[in-house]
Amino acid sequence: MARALWFFDVPDEAALPERLQGLFAKAREAVGFVPNVFRAYSYRPERFSAWFAHYKQLHEPTEHLDEADREMIAVVVSAYNRCTYCIVSHSHALRVALGGDRAAGVLADYIATNWRHAGLDARRTAICALAEKLTARPHEMSESDLAALRGVGLTDHEVWDVVEIAAMYNFTNRMALATGQLPNEEYHSLDRS
Repeated sequence: MARALWFFDVPDEAALPERLQGLFAKAREAVGFVPNVFRAYSYRPERFSAWFAHYKQLHEPTEHLDEADREMIAVVVSAYNRCTYCIVSHSHALRVALGGDRAAGVLADYIATNWRHAGLDARRTAICALAEKLTARPHEMSESDLAALRGVGLTDHEVWDVVEIAAMYNFTNRMALATGQLPNEEYHSLDRS
């Protein structure tokens, strides 16, 4: 079924700045396609560059907060916000980060559907709880929410990362939802046998 990518005209790739054309080429090489979020954000190329740089920094693993944890935050926030684009794309990334096997796929699906049913350990439960609270009830956030993450072994920098990742995905979800971004169909078959 052919669907519009989003509610705005997608800029022609050849008209984009060279750095973005290079990013599109790297995406094609790495995953076989250009993620629709890249195309959508290229509507404002200068802002896309800043957003992508921020995204890359937020996804740098640390000792107690690995790539799977970071993708898990994206999935929990996106699931709460019912952001189709990010649920699909970040669930794929979560499956890969968890190991890419059947068990990883099952765990990623549970996290995307209802993280409370995923059988997560105390550390990941605390991370998911904070990400969801910041999404659903940000006005209720308190120091004790951050202390809960410190209590499961995260450093202050990692606690900051959890907050910043959750906040960034709330922004990204709202952009995707407001502009009608849909996930690439390729996501539905990646890493699924």
